[in-house]
Amino acid sequence: MKKVVTLGGGTGNFTVLRGLKKYNLDLTAIVSMADDGGSTGILRDELGVLPPGDVRQCLVALSDSSKLMRNLMNYRFENGSLGGHNFGNLLLSALEKVTGSFEHSIEEVSKILSIKGKVLPITTNQVRLKMILDNNKTLHGEREIYASTEIDNGFRSLFLEPIPKVNPRAIDEIMNADLVVIGPGGLHSSIIPVLLVEGVSKALRETKAEKVFVINLMNRKGQTTSFKATDHLKELRKFIGKDVFDSIVINNGLPPGDLVEAYAQEGNLVINDFAEDERVICTDLLSHELKERQNGDLLKRNLIRHDHKKLSQVLMGIVNEL
Repeated sequence: MKKVVTLGGGTGNFTVLRGLKKYNLDLTAIVSMADDGGSTGILRDELGVLPPGDVRQCLVALSDSSKLMRNLMNYRFENGSLGGHNFGNLLLSALEKVTGSFEHSIEEVSKILSIKGKVLPITTNQVRLKMILDNNKTLHGEREIYASTEIDNGFRSLFLEPIPKVNPRAIDEIMNADLVVIGPGGLHSSIIPVLLVEGVSKALRETKAEKVFVINLMNRKGQTTSFKATDHLKELRKFIGKDVFDSIVINNGLPPGDLVEAYAQEGNLVINDFAEDERVICTDLLSHELKERQNGDLLKRNLIRHDHKKLSQVLMGIVNEL
């Protein structure tokens, strides 16, 4: 059984895991601990727990439990003092308090959801993601960085504070993997925060695993405006220390024009500008199972997203050649 490790946070990890779960693989999701938005941010600040949101998404993606249980984990309260909180976030946070360990809480929820694989935090230290822009302004937290429209103008530093200790189990998983998948996901808010934990980039440089970079479908205006595929790779290379990738997966499908137009306020499609690079796998990865649009809510990022089945087929093509 081939061992596949994913690195990142948010919906990118969810998409990859949801597709790969259907295959006979040993799966491990290594998750960023930099999330501080929404329900997760409130729980971090008020309870002093580690951020549960990205972990919850990975657990749901890997779950072999009933649809009811998966829906329960993602259920978001709409009213009252719990308004905005996901049930799964509350469960993970409560279990962390009861067990005294975030990793133990993940293990217990893994049993409840009958997950296929493992979910590991990249660190068990409390950290905040910070960015110092070229104009000396400091962005505090993943939420501020995600929302910024100034990153395009240049930044001097992106770092975690305080400096965290890496989860040794995560390093072991990377070193013993057959395939490591990085992305898709926001460069500065989801992917790079994992690489900032000491030891991760070194492990990626040294592991014998095949390494795949799945590039985002869309750029984010003000952050990666007009980035082409090679620009995404260059940005990752700065933090890893070298180009470690054996395969680079890029979408070449075109979403409906009205969606591209609706999304124009947030960003543009990532264009493949690799010239005769044998590593590149360029194919249609777009999902056509679009969620129903809410009133005036045309700019939801999930309107244009990867198809988990198409993406998993590409990744399994790589696995089958190992």
